[in-house]
Amino acid sequence: MAEWNSEQYLKFEKERSRAAVDLANAIRLEAPKRILDVGCGPGNSTGVLAERFPGAHILGIDNSRNMIDAACRDYPSLEFRLFDASGDLSALGNGYDVVFSNACIQWIPDHPRLLRRMMDLLTPGGVMAVQVPDHFEAPVHRMIREVIAEPEWKALLPVQRVQYTLHPDEYFDLLAELSPEFYLWRTTYYQRMPSHRSLLEWYRGTGLRPYLAQLSGEKRDAFEAEILRRIAEQYPVRANGEIIFHFPRVFFTTVRG
Repeated sequence: MAEWNSEQYLKFEKERSRAAVDLANAIRLEAPKRILDVGCGPGNSTGVLAERFPGAHILGIDNSRNMIDAACRDYPSLEFRLFDASGDLSALGNGYDVVFSNACIQWIPDHPRLLRRMMDLLTPGGVMAVQVPDHFEAPVHRMIREVIAEPEWKALLPVQRVQYTLHPDEYFDLLAELSPEFYLWRTTYYQRMPSHRSLLEWYRGTGLRPYLAQLSGEKRDAFEAEILRRIAEQYPVRANGEIIFHFPRVFFTTVRG
């Protein structure tokens, strides 16, 4: 798997953290003592949790050494651990009041199994809170799929991203099996982007990462140029010179009985 780049990811720290704030604010617990942040990245979501729940012991985990190093650097008072959430979560212990995951599990297979394991880590009355992007039919994702399927690129990009996110209706059925007390909602963020290139920069840190890692030099430059050209075609410039990046996200919270 292509390594993550915390510096690239944090170019949009404010925008990437906004959903984490909304998810943390949806957790209806007064004073949780132990919190697990699954897929903490460079620690921005863990920092949101620390601000929302002062006094809680929070452990952030991520499978990227680059991200964990950035988190330890920027949030030295918090605990972080290199850990792959697709593995055996029971190794982290249990007794957590909150298991939180913001924009992570779309990279992890088998969500029915994963969410059950996350629920198993909770104390009775504890809350699992998850947010996943739900924008894979958006213009930018369609154009990425179109470009990588073209003969010029297909042979150069043998490893393609697998999308593990379920349909919201599937999450509903799964959550109903896990607990009688759950909430599921979808929010579209109208993110302001100063230019078409800024949208390319956003995806360099996430969705384009698996493809850029397979290219170098002139080929990488040409691939990015083609993506940028198509972005400019699909995203009109608004009257103030910015573009609107419509970003739907699915949220859910579940209480363990």
